[in-house]
Amino acid sequence: VVLAAEHIIKGWEGLRLVAYRDIVGVWTICYGETLGVRAGMRKTAAECEALLYERVYRDFYIPMSECAAPAFVQAPVAVQAAMLGGGYNFGVGGWCGSTAARYIRAKLWRQACDAQTAWNRAGGKVVQGLVNRREMGDASRIGEGELCVTGLQ
Repeated sequence: VVLAAEHIIKGWEGLRLVAYRDIVGVWTICYGETLGVRAGMRKTAAECEALLYERVYRDFYIPMSECAAPAFVQAPVAVQAAMLGGGYNFGVGGWCGSTAARYIRAKLWRQACDAQTAWNRAGGKVVQGLVNRREMGDASRIGEGELCVTGLQ
C-alpha cells in the first residue's frame, strides 16, 4: 500500500486541495479521489494523505486481494503495488475482471505486468499520460510497468 501510494499514485495523480473536474468530467480532489466529491469541496494536505492511505487499503488492497486470492498477496511487493496503482486509477471492478488479474491468479507476474499496460484510455481515446503511467513512466515518475517488473527474475 505504501509503495503504491508513494511511488505511483501520488506522482501520477498529483495533489489538488480544491475539487476539479478530471479529463472525463468527474469531480476529483486530493490524489485523484472521486468518492463523494462535489464542486467547491476543499481538503488539507493532511486530510488528503490520510484519505489516500485509508482508501488504498480498504477499498483497493482488500478487494483486489480477495478477487485474486490467494495469489495477489503472494505476488512480489512491486507487482502488488503496480496493480494497486492501476486499480486505484481505473477501478477495482475493472481490475478484478482484467487480463492482469487473471495472470495474477495464475501467478504469472510478468504477464500481469504487461497486461496492465492495456489500460491507457480515457473517454475512449488513448491518452499519452496513461501510456506513460502504465508503462515505463517519464523523466520524473516511475511507471507501473517499470515498478512491476523490478525484482522479477
